Amino acid sequence: MNLIFGISMVSIIVFAVLLIFTFSFFGWNVVKVKNNISMGKPLDRSDRKKERLKTMLLVAFGQKKMFQNILPAVLHFFIYAAFVITSTELLEIIVDGLTGSHRFFADSLGFFYVIVISTIELLSVLAFIATIVFLARRNLLKVPRFQMDEMTGWPKLDGNIILYLEILLIVCIFTMNGTDEVLLNRGLSHAHIEGTSFGFAVSSFLGPLIFGGMETDTLVVLERIGWWGHLIMVFGFLNYLPYSKHFHILLAFPNTYFSNLNQKGQFNNLSNVKKEVENMFDPNFDPYVAPPEGEAIAEPERFGAKDVQDLTWKSLMDAYTCTECGRCSSACPANQTGKKLSPRKIMMDTRDRMVEVGDNRRIKGKDYDDGKSLLGDYITQEEVWACTSCNACVQECPVNIDPLSIIVDLRRYLVMEESKVPGELATMLTNIENNGAPWQFSPADRANWINEE
Repeated sequence: MNLIFGISMVSIIVFAVLLIFTFSFFGWNVVKVKNNISMGKPLDRSDRKKERLKTMLLVAFGQKKMFQNILPAVLHFFIYAAFVITSTELLEIIVDGLTGSHRFFADSLGFFYVIVISTIELLSVLAFIATIVFLARRNLLKVPRFQMDEMTGWPKLDGNIILYLEILLIVCIFTMNGTDEVLLNRGLSHAHIEGTSFGFAVSSFLGPLIFGGMETDTLVVLERIGWWGHLIMVFGFLNYLPYSKHFHILLAFPNTYFSNLNQKGQFNNLSNVKKEVENMFDPNFDPYVAPPEGEAIAEPERFGAKDVQDLTWKSLMDAYTCTECGRCSSACPANQTGKKLSPRKIMMDTRDRMVEVGDNRRIKGKDYDDGKSLLGDYITQEEVWACTSCNACVQECPVNIDPLSIIVDLRRYLVMEESKVPGELATMLTNIENNGAPWQFSPADRANWINEE
C-alpha cells in the first residue's frame, strides 16, 4: 500500500513539474512573439467592431474561405474540429494528473461524459483519415504549391512533423481508451465508475478487438503509456506552436479580427508624407527651428519600409499567422508566369527576419544593428517589382493575410528613399510629371485623334 501511495505521489509531482514547465515555457514564447510584433509601427484597427467580430467568426472559426475547395476544406475541418474538441479533455487530464485520480468527471457527468469522449473518438478517426490524406498530398501526390522553392528544408519538414505528431496523439488516445475499456470489463480499471463498459463510440469495439487477449499487467502498462503519451503530445505540441507555421491555430482569430476591412485596392496614405506636404503648404512652417533645449534633433521618419521595424504591427502579425499553405502563390499571376515573386515567401521572409531582429534585441540590446535588412538580404527588388498589385493573394488567404501591404511599403522605400525604380516605370512617372499622363505627348495634343480620319 505504501509503495502504491509512493508511486502515486511521484506521478503527481512529475506531472506538476511538467505542467508548470509547459505553461511557463509557452508563456515565455508568447511574450517573445508579442514583443516581436510590437516592433512594428502603430496602426489603428479599433473601428467597426461588429464587422470585425463577424469576420473573425466566419473566417477563423467558421473556416469560410477554406471551402472554396471542398475536399481539402472538409479534411482540414476534421483536424480543426478534433483539435478544438480534444482540447476540452485537457481539463480532465490536468485534474487527474494533480489529484492522482482517473477519469475524474466520468462518474459525475455520467452519460454526458460518454457523449463527449465518443465525440472526441469519432473526430479522432476522421482526423486520422485526413492526416493520412494530407501526408500523401505533400509527399506522394506532390501538389505543386507544396513543391515551390521556399518549401524546401525546414518548411517541408515542419509541415510533416505536425502530421506525424497528430498520428501519434491519436494512437495514444485509442491506446488509453481501448486498454481502459478492457480493464473495466475485467473489473480492474482505476476509474471510479459503476458498470462493465464505458460505452465510448470507438474504443468500446476497438479495445476488446486489439487488446482483449493481453495480460492484465500489460494492459495496465499500455494504459499508462497511452495516458502519458497523450499528455506529452499535447504539451509538446503546445510549445512547438511558436516555432512552427501552426501558430496560426491561435493567431488566426486575432489576425482575422484585425483584418483590413477597406475595399481591396484602396491604399493608405503615409502619415509622414502627408505631414511633409502639409508643412510645405503652411506659410508659418519653419524647417530650421531648433528643438527645445536639451532635446536631440528627431530622426526623420523613414518613407516606406526597409526592415521589419518599418512595417505595421499588423503586417508582422500576418507573418506569424501565415499557414504556408501556398494558396496565395498559386493564385499569383506573377508567380504563375514564372516571375520570382511568391507571396508566401514574402510572409516567410518577413517572419524569419522579425525573429532574427527580435533575438538580436533581446540578446545584444535594442540598438544593435546586424547590418542586414528585410529588403535586400531577404526580399529582392526583383520580387517587389514583379507584383501586379492585383490582390489575388489577399483574396485567397484563408486567414486574411495581406502580403500586398508589405510589398507596397517596400516599393515606397525604394522609390522615395532610394530613387530606385525600373526603367519603364521611371519613364511613365516622368511622363505623368511633365504631361499629366503616362504617354509621351503634350496634354495639348490629347484630342488630336478626333480629327483623324
